[in-house]
Amino acid sequence: MTKKRFEICPTHELTPGERRIETLDGFSIGIFNVDGEYYAMKNDCPHQRAPLCEGKLTGTNTSDTPGEYNWERDGQIVTCPWHGWEFDVTSGESVFNPHRVKAKTFEATVESPASSDGGNASTDNLDVAPDGGSCGGCSHQLEGDEPPVETYDVEVENGVVVVYV
Repeated sequence: MTKKRFEICPTHELTPGERRIETLDGFSIGIFNVDGEYYAMKNDCPHQRAPLCEGKLTGTNTSDTPGEYNWERDGQIVTCPWHGWEFDVTSGESVFNPHRVKAKTFEATVESPASSDGGNASTDNLDVAPDGGSCGGCSHQLEGDEPPVETYDVEVENGVVVVYV
């Protein structure tokens, strides 16, 4: 399958910590700048199809010891605006259970147009539990075998952010 190329904007229009939501080839896609690296994911939460990329962009707390917390991955976590499910925009993995709800990921690189490989990037396969997982608060089951959170190839070509769908 041939990927389509979409020029999004010059890099100076999408500064670190910002995002854009665009309709590309009929899909709503969020494009994020995380510390100068660009990532794109489908604007569709696997829980109940909320506009995932419109959610708050934040980080997450981790803890190795009871009562001690570490703030990590600042600006990498998008929180679903409907029910609070969290996903890492750099990998597509869910924060709450990355082993059961994990989206397909793509390598994003910055290249000059002369060395571009046409958007063909390595991928990791999608992994989901056989039962699809559920939200403990509402008992809603994920639809199908694969959650629809997808990430897409993003490159910078001559100072322009480009997404391949």
